[in-house]
Amino acid sequence: MAERLIPTGRIVTVFGGSGFIGRQVVRKLAKRGWRIRVATRRPDLAFHLQPSGRVGQIHAVQTNLRNPASVARALHGSDAAVNLVGILAESGRQNFEAVHAFGARAVAQAVHEAGISRLVHMSAIGADENSPADYARTKARGEAAVRDIFPNAIITRPSIVFGPEDDFFNRFAAMARVLPVIPLVGAETKFQPVFVGDVAEVIACGVDGDLLAGSTWELGGPEIRTLRELVAYVCAVTRRKRLLLPVPFGAGHYMAWGTETATKLSLGIFPKMLAATRDQVRLLRQDNVVSEEAVQSGRTLKALGIEAETIGAIVPTYLYRYRKTGQYADERLTSSTTH
Repeated sequence: MAERLIPTGRIVTVFGGSGFIGRQVVRKLAKRGWRIRVATRRPDLAFHLQPSGRVGQIHAVQTNLRNPASVARALHGSDAAVNLVGILAESGRQNFEAVHAFGARAVAQAVHEAGISRLVHMSAIGADENSPADYARTKARGEAAVRDIFPNAIITRPSIVFGPEDDFFNRFAAMARVLPVIPLVGAETKFQPVFVGDVAEVIACGVDGDLLAGSTWELGGPEIRTLRELVAYVCAVTRRKRLLLPVPFGAGHYMAWGTETATKLSLGIFPKMLAATRDQVRLLRQDNVVSEEAVQSGRTLKALGIEAETIGAIVPTYLYRYRKTGQYADERLTSSTTH
């Protein structure tokens, strides 16, 4: 029997709702009966969200975090807001300070002025004002701005997020398809990959008011693995025998400088899967796992009663396409004669 959606009339504005994590958040909120306003720079690229809800339940509007008026319009009449906007690498005016710090402050300020009672802000594990990486420092400044303006905001800090459209497992699988040797900067750095559906569930709980006001949640999956172990797993799933070459951070810094330069000189033609930045190398110096403090204070998926999905249960379902014969790798054509 199909699940029956009960319309509530409540409106939630989701900034960055058309992205990888955003589409899962929109789907979760739609199932809960929320009317969803997706605030994005390119509403014409958000049509894929429509099947996630009933006719008219999901609507995209043009919003730029650098334009306060557009942010305010996106929040008009809303009962809750979610900010998922973030970038992994800078490009033009889309830099870390503008997106993670200024953008977070702009959303929090607009939510406060609109009199909205619930705000869920997505940050990242490793957000730290003292980090050597601009990414982590600006994430921390964004958190501080949100807390300063909207103390009751719910903040989520996921580790690397995986799912069918992720930019981690897919990226290394694409590299394994074309490179005989895969260089690994930070080969022994630890990660705690978390399924995108589990992250979306926590965010939806925050929008519903099921999480403690003003709390910060660190989200990681059930497994902690080094970068080397994760890439080896990708090679095993895609059935590619590749040499994994650990690269020292010093050499990795110069490699990243080289790919940054190549990306600029080629006007973006340089393969994205091979591109890295010096800031990403600096970020790799720190493990990306749930802190012991979060575990002890009950601010994790387990504390919420969410049984986190494992890498093995999800990742092979979308990496099979990187095998030499794709989804048909295990099948053989046979012929038989019946008498």
